[in-house]
Amino acid sequence: MKNNMGKYVVRLICLLLGLLTIGVTLFLFLFVFWKGKNVISLSFLLDDPSGMPIGTDGGIFPALMGSIYLGALSAIIGGIIGIGVAAYLAFYSPCGRFHNVVKGALFGLSGIPSILFGLVGYTLLIYQFGMSRSLICAAITVAAMIVPFVAIRAKKIFDEKGIEYMRNSESLGLSKEYALWRLILPACLPELLSTIALGMAYGMGAVAPILYTGAVMQAKVPEKLTDPFMSLPYHLYMLVSNGFSLEYAYGTAFVLMAFLLCIQLLCKLISYFREGAQWSLKR
Repeated sequence: MKNNMGKYVVRLICLLLGLLTIGVTLFLFLFVFWKGKNVISLSFLLDDPSGMPIGTDGGIFPALMGSIYLGALSAIIGGIIGIGVAAYLAFYSPCGRFHNVVKGALFGLSGIPSILFGLVGYTLLIYQFGMSRSLICAAITVAAMIVPFVAIRAKKIFDEKGIEYMRNSESLGLSKEYALWRLILPACLPELLSTIALGMAYGMGAVAPILYTGAVMQAKVPEKLTDPFMSLPYHLYMLVSNGFSLEYAYGTAFVLMAFLLCIQLLCKLISYFREGAQWSLKR
């Protein structure tokens, strides 16, 4: 009787926590939307910011495109490095001291505050190397921040799906490189793309890494990697910290939240259709 009662209590607590999570998420979206509903429109998405101070009128198109460019570029850099590190740990590195050092470094990097990445990026790229505040500087800084995010999750994917492929391939006399490029990466590609997309969303939502490395208050859509750019999180930060139009700040926040939610849903859809296709093949 006591065991049954404990089981029902645990299930009830889990149910309440799940409902609380859903409720908080819906509340945040609805609250932000309600506060910024008067400015959210097609012109808000497609127009340049205007007004005095800047951002109190017009739209957020340069900031939206700047965030997309930043996310895509940092995802390419951080995704390649992160997946490479994960492949090394999963298939090439023996379980020795160096393996543990690299793995510990990844977990250590994943816990570093984002402002430190921004500080190091500013010090090295701009102060030491003489680069200007630009899209490429910000992308390198954000890529360094998402490398452990991608590598840790990619390592888990390789451990779950790639180790068996590698063992079977080696038993047939195939090289590790052939198995990795022709078998493991294609088999794990949807999960790896989802991981990179989540890392992209993680990097796009951060302000600290781009605060001094590339984001500015007003700029056109960047045409070159060396151009400064606007970003939705930075634009939102400036609107709120300087006490500008809170209505435009809430509108910007809702667009940012909706864009990141779309990335998350896209990743879930990729995983869903991938699992459905595998289930159909098994049948």
